Amino acid sequence: MREILQELFEKRVQQFVANHRNSKDNFSKADRKLESLAKRSAEIVKVKAAGKVLENTSEDDFQTIKYNAHYQYLIKQKGNLYLEEEVEERVAKFYKETLIMDGEIKPIENGAQPVGYSEPFMADTFDRLSYQYNRLKAIQYAERWWNSYNPAYKKFENDCTNFISQCLHVAGAPMRGYPNRGTGWWMQNHNWSYSWAIANSLRLYLSKSTAGLRAKEVSSPDQLLLGDVICYDFEGDGRFNHNTIVTAKDANGMPLVNAHTYNSRMRYWAYEDSSAYTPNIKYRFYHILD
Repeated sequence: MREILQELFEKRVQQFVANHRNSKDNFSKADRKLESLAKRSAEIVKVKAAGKVLENTSEDDFQTIKYNAHYQYLIKQKGNLYLEEEVEERVAKFYKETLIMDGEIKPIENGAQPVGYSEPFMADTFDRLSYQYNRLKAIQYAERWWNSYNPAYKKFENDCTNFISQCLHVAGAPMRGYPNRGTGWWMQNHNWSYSWAIANSLRLYLSKSTAGLRAKEVSSPDQLLLGDVICYDFEGDGRFNHNTIVTAKDANGMPLVNAHTYNSRMRYWAYEDSSAYTPNIKYRFYHILD
């Protein structure tokens, strides 16, 4: 089975660098990525892929393997080179050692609030909580933990917003609001605010907060600085379900981002190559204030 998976990896790698693709193969991931790169006058000059088996279960003649696929893309744009990475979770199924299915496990980021919860207006009744936001520390943290999990913090199954909150906190943003989960932004004593861990709640918090962690919404991604935040509403229904942090800029001055859930680093901000992308996608761009 491992040999079959390795053969699949090799075929996928060729799809990213070949000038044409076999019409019998449907590697839409490569199609999406190459199309996105072409819009930016960028190209992949080298790609590597490696797999890590997470689970291996058998029942009668059937075997199911859940695994991570780690991609590394060396991208060239206007004479500049940078390395983009992402980890995709997949599942392969075999019948009598014959591959019958291999597909992506699509993450569903938790953008929904608990039943009965309504987002409060973030009224501030205390001091401004001055702080200095250290953008370098935010980037260093995002680079250190983009594909792993800091044991000092709770890990969530849908971890993208928790990861962004960690980056912001390490960079100096002060927590506030404990122990009210619907107020402020905090993690403490094995508990946390909705804004710390839920994508839509963090987006609302950044748009309303006037104390502690604060942000200013800007109109376009090129206005963002390193350490700023992008929020994503993939379906365009008003409920945001993903967040990323800006860790670099490409040759056009556009953001490259790090994220969890689908762990990725130096990924182009628009997510057009993501399986979660839809034509209805909406973005919010937040510049962190101090």
